[in-house]
Amino acid sequence: MVPEMTVDPPVMDIGPSITLGRSEAFTGGLGNSTQQSAGHRPVEEDAIMNAVVSPSALPVDPEQSHDGISVTEADYWQHYYLGHEVTYEWNDGILEENGVSDYLTFLVFDWLIRLLAEFLQTHPIADRVALEMGFRLALPHKVVIRRPDYGVVRHDNPVRLAGPVQSYRGVFDLCIEGVSTSSRAIEERDTVVKKAEYAAGGVREYYLLHHEPRLRGFYRLNAQGGVYEPLPEGPDGIVRSAVLPGFQWRLRDLDRQPRFETLIDDAVYAGFVLPQLKQERQRAEQAERSVEQERARVALLAQRLRALGVDPDAQS
Repeated sequence: MVPEMTVDPPVMDIGPSITLGRSEAFTGGLGNSTQQSAGHRPVEEDAIMNAVVSPSALPVDPEQSHDGISVTEADYWQHYYLGHEVTYEWNDGILEENGVSDYLTFLVFDWLIRLLAEFLQTHPIADRVALEMGFRLALPHKVVIRRPDYGVVRHDNPVRLAGPVQSYRGVFDLCIEGVSTSSRAIEERDTVVKKAEYAAGGVREYYLLHHEPRLRGFYRLNAQGGVYEPLPEGPDGIVRSAVLPGFQWRLRDLDRQPRFETLIDDAVYAGFVLPQLKQERQRAEQAERSVEQERARVALLAQRLRALGVDPDAQS
């Protein structure tokens, strides 16, 4: 995840809803929820997810992390999805605390996200959301609730982003994560575990961003589905999205992070970066050409008058 400020939270009573054994987790509320698809959820599940719209009084964060604690999905939505200084995801009954990325990774993340925002402003074919909005994946052998740093939902997705809800009920078309290296386990969660989960759950593209190129990755579902393959890298290191046709970038620009106003005449970005600025520059250039043409016309007229013995500068 991208960097955030952390504050040592006060002590709390965890309460009776927490179980100590993983075998007892995920025993209430949803029944056999691992067999439910994202598009055909039972009424009970909708009731659980609706809890995040108006959660009950949340327990105060304890001094110790909840990471690794076993809770039901109902308790996760009600007590751990919101109201904590740290962000928790839910992995089949177990709370997982999100890691924090570094500032250099934030700069890479920020540049690509701003580029994506420019693309969707120019070509409004999808909606986007940040703030680690959670979404639920009912996978063949488990259920997870993940909170990507950034999510994109195309307008032809059967579940649109809308309303005041604080979770997404469908499957994102694109998820973007800033890789955290705060621990080996958290790094592998982004680069290995979530990659497999998102592919199995039908997330069409998955981008991993980090200031070290070795930890970056740009993936799309293969033709068979369920498995990611790298997005092809074209000449000059250009990567093109399949889920957002026309969205593209140079890999080296993730490190250079050029100012957008320098990209409006770059063939890679000219189709979507700052089109208004490009139009304004074109209008200004056209106006300058018109002024120059008028000056040339006046100079030519003056030359012809002088050839006729008329001084164009003489006062009448």
